[in-house]
Amino acid sequence: MDPTRITSLRFYEATSPLSRPIADATHQIPGIRFVIARVTLADGTVGEGYLLAFHFQPQTLRAALLEIGAYALDRPADATAEFNAACDHASEYLGQNGLLRWARGVVNIAMWDARARHHGVPVWKLLGPTANRVPTYGSGGWLSYSLDELLAEVRGYVGRGFTAVKIKVGSPELERDVERVTRVREAVGPKVRVMIDANQGCDLPAALALAQRVRPLDIGWFEEPLPHTDFDGYEQLRREGGIAIAMGEREYDLVPLRELARRQAIDLWQPDILRLGGVEDWLASAKLAQTHGIPVLAHYYKEYDTPLSGVIPNARGVESFDWVDGIVDRPVRIENGFAYPSDEPGWGFRFRDDALREIAAI
Repeated sequence: MDPTRITSLRFYEATSPLSRPIADATHQIPGIRFVIARVTLADGTVGEGYLLAFHFQPQTLRAALLEIGAYALDRPADATAEFNAACDHASEYLGQNGLLRWARGVVNIAMWDARARHHGVPVWKLLGPTANRVPTYGSGGWLSYSLDELLAEVRGYVGRGFTAVKIKVGSPELERDVERVTRVREAVGPKVRVMIDANQGCDLPAALALAQRVRPLDIGWFEEPLPHTDFDGYEQLRREGGIAIAMGEREYDLVPLRELARRQAIDLWQPDILRLGGVEDWLASAKLAQTHGIPVLAHYYKEYDTPLSGVIPNARGVESFDWVDGIVDRPVRIENGFAYPSDEPGWGFRFRDDALREIAAI
């Protein structure tokens, strides 16, 4: 019997110890919640993957996890490409994107973890040589924060050695956004990079107005200023706004990247490993971005993006939140503005059992 055959798959939920209500330009989020997949191999090896679920559609997500997870059973842990193909074939009629893609992604990531743990190596070693560190930035700056909370957060990041911070924009009032960005720039000083993220909360006139007002503050990039399907709007904003444009976290395939690259509409590609469906698709997106001369700065998942960014030539950095650090055994090491890939087997960390609540099993 193949010792790497997947014999069981269980799903859990966990809540960040930093959980609190937050809001960006498009969503009110009552808390910070995750879903974790655990695959067990015939030899007892356990692999994990997680996704950031927040509060959105928990029952529908659970059904998608059970539906897609069934295609992993009895496969070898290294058969991730075959698992992806089986999921895509089964999902073709109802649609391969959306929640089914999320479910594929979290199981794919758990399979990669189990495969690498079975061989006693970190995931990055299965992919090739890696950079020994990757630039990172402190992310947050939610619109629900008071000005004092916002400034305390960015000062906290700088005090911990971060050399770049990102905050939310997209308020209904332009002047509020301008004031927040101005005060953050004053708080962190001229040597720290400041970036802004509208979470698709602006239309083109509003995004242009904001870009022009904050451009003198030396903004590193303007992230997701417009609805992610407005390719022509991104082209115009990049041409006229005077600030680098970043997007990509909402995409489930590579069509938007091709469209944006053809229009020369973005400066940074931000793949989300869960929405894209796992490791192979994340790497494929990075390769396509490279062919167009576009750097990669992945969305949210520093635990996966740090080792993966180290094996691609066009990595610009990774995003850092602290949300899972209090419920895993080995948080990603971050020092002086850099994240370091783990030398431990698999992805290098596990969720603590006492933080998990089982929600489904196959």
